[in-house]
Amino acid sequence: MARSHLAPDVSRRAALRLTEQALLLAGIEAAGSDARFLVLDVLGLSALQLATEGGEPMGADGAARLDAALARRLSGEPVARILGAWEFWGLPFRLSRETLVPRPDTETLVEAGLAALPDRSAPCRILDLGTGSGCLLVALLTERTNALGVGLDRSPGALRTARENAGLNGVGARAAFVGGDWGVSLRGRFDLIVSNPPYIASGVIPHLSPEVRLHDPAAALDGGADGLDAYRRILTDVTDGDLLRAGGALCFEVGHDQAEAVRTLGTASGLEDAAIRYDLAGHGRVVVLRHLPESDPRRKS
Repeated sequence: MARSHLAPDVSRRAALRLTEQALLLAGIEAAGSDARFLVLDVLGLSALQLATEGGEPMGADGAARLDAALARRLSGEPVARILGAWEFWGLPFRLSRETLVPRPDTETLVEAGLAALPDRSAPCRILDLGTGSGCLLVALLTERTNALGVGLDRSPGALRTARENAGLNGVGARAAFVGGDWGVSLRGRFDLIVSNPPYIASGVIPHLSPEVRLHDPAAALDGGADGLDAYRRILTDVTDGDLLRAGGALCFEVGHDQAEAVRTLGTASGLEDAAIRYDLAGHGRVVVLRHLPESDPRRKS
């Protein structure tokens, strides 16, 4: 789009239309929603303001900022990275270059975690391995108000972002964020452990879309030769470290074709196969494993 298309006297409503047209011409599938996100954020508008005050001109500053944001999107940068924030579980989350953008599919993992903690008021301890932006732990803590949580990550930048997001969403007093390599240095037992670890096979990463390959942190993507390295490591740390209390659940997000493989790894480690939960596209997205007490009749001999 030529810079003149975003002149200061262009109205906010026309800017939205022009931005969408530019994204459509570039072959961006979500052109309509991306344009709306950019215009609202860059111009500092609510949806209501855009509807009621859309005839107002952008002004020089607004035109310059929207033009710059549009150029970034046309270069392939995801809209969430441009905004520096994204919504997950109905909550706002700030992003950094060390964190993934929370995806709707990952809400399946929150649902599985909540189902594993059916008593909304019971005190419990939650561990999030590879916390990233903190979206999983924060979402769970907002729903379980007597829960305490620990988010672990190897990236200091991710931990800073997660800590900020916990405060932003009102659960900072119940969340601790620590640096570590999966569960090897942890002590104590947890009622629920959740993890969305790197699960893309190393050989696949060069073939991912530029939006993912160039803008997501590589350490959060690369799952080793078969994509399962992190699951093996986490299962070893959880079982050897006795991190899951009797009756507790370990919930993994998995790639769209990995559920059976991860379930097999989990049962081989001594955990019980509880369930596979499916995302809206019908893919096995979450594997739930349980540490059943010796007395539990569901325990396999």
